[in-house]
Amino acid sequence: MLILTRRTGETLNIGDQIQVTVLGVNRNQVSIGINAPKKVPVHRKEIYEKIKHENLEDGD
Repeated sequence: MLILTRRTGETLNIGDQIQVTVLGVNRNQVSIGINAPKKVPVHRKEIYEKIKHENLEDGD
């Protein structure tokens, strides 16, 4: 796992098409903004896992 340090307002790039910006930090929560092409799905991990699980059930 790559670990990077960013301050509020700073951005990191993932490849050429995805940008992640730290919008704010409040206690133990970090608000981030993600710019990605519409063809790239962006989900919180728990939502991604739910979708993945539902797709596996549908394939049975």
